[in-house]
Amino acid sequence: MADKRDYYEVLGVQRGASDSEIKKAYRKLAKKYHPDSNPGDKEAEAKFKEASEAYAVLSDSDKRQKYDQFGHAAFDGAGGGGAGGFDFSGMDMGDIFGDLFGNFGDFFGGGRSSGRRGPMKGANLHTSVRITFEEACFGAKKELELNVKEECENCKGTGAKPGTTPEICPTCKGSGQRVVTQQSFLGVVRNVQTCPDCHGTGKIIKDKCPDCRGTGYVTRKKKIEISFPAGIDNGQSIRVREMGEPGENGGPRGDLLVEAVVSRHPDFQREGRDIYSVLPISYARAALGGDVRVPTIHGDVIYTVAPGTQTNVRVRLRGKGVPSLKNPSICGDHIVTLTVQVPTKLNSEQKELLLQFEEALNGPFDKDGAGKEKAPKKKKGLKDIFEKK
Repeated sequence: MADKRDYYEVLGVQRGASDSEIKKAYRKLAKKYHPDSNPGDKEAEAKFKEASEAYAVLSDSDKRQKYDQFGHAAFDGAGGGGAGGFDFSGMDMGDIFGDLFGNFGDFFGGGRSSGRRGPMKGANLHTSVRITFEEACFGAKKELELNVKEECENCKGTGAKPGTTPEICPTCKGSGQRVVTQQSFLGVVRNVQTCPDCHGTGKIIKDKCPDCRGTGYVTRKKKIEISFPAGIDNGQSIRVREMGEPGENGGPRGDLLVEAVVSRHPDFQREGRDIYSVLPISYARAALGGDVRVPTIHGDVIYTVAPGTQTNVRVRLRGKGVPSLKNPSICGDHIVTLTVQVPTKLNSEQKELLLQFEEALNGPFDKDGAGKEKAPKKKKGLKDIFEKK
């Protein structure tokens, strides 16, 4: 017994811990190391066994009192089943494992049985639809054609051949469950499982409907209209209630989730509710200022460029972005980056005028680094050259 860890240390609680604190600590460890959650993991199995042994002692007031007084020696050679010579039959394991792992049933003897499986909602269906950038911004309606399971008209959803009815399952006697008894390192475990023959329905269909083959449903193509709201973004989904798989035992249908796949725009990029774009402006427009036309999703906007505007200046157009999903009347902004285009192909007259312009700003222009050269005499005005086609 000398190699065993202190039970309080195993559960991670103080010696004066309350019953609820001990139970809470054990629940956490049991959930983490339970063999069902760690199949084939011997280390996790050992830790689960160690925690279960510690809980078996500390959850029992008499055993805990003996342990506090004598330590592990109090149980050296003790009889009984289960791990470490302890008897687990008095522990409320059904309550613990029922919460952790669902319908654990009659665990370690006694316990509860939940009866036939109740109504269950059907599985959700998933699909995707491609929409344009503008449709995502302002909303759109799209028609989908889906394969939908509908109630079989021949058997009215019973799955049985007309004129016959489903029979009580002989395996589970209509309960929808069966009890499996197993011997484990913790002792005898009675595990309640869904009946494999009737799949929890409690009924067996001997004469199956020829149309649906006993399922109660047939697959048909159905067209539905999907409304994408203004402001939906790429990857977001629309939920259509009760258009998924049929439920079980009278449960409701699942839902249909339609994901929006938004096509890229050649000029705009979206980040949240804001839209970004780039607008080239001429060298003269940047220097002299003036009006430019900025394309947005709401139409062209006239913006006045300030004289002396530098390249890569950002301009924010308020309310010209994407509408809000919650309130379409509120829109984000459009941020446009103004890039100054430097002329790359100039005729002789334009070159002469640029030399005059440079000389007027900074003195004689040194075009080759060999010495100062006088700019040629002025022939035409700067405005005349830049506006020449």
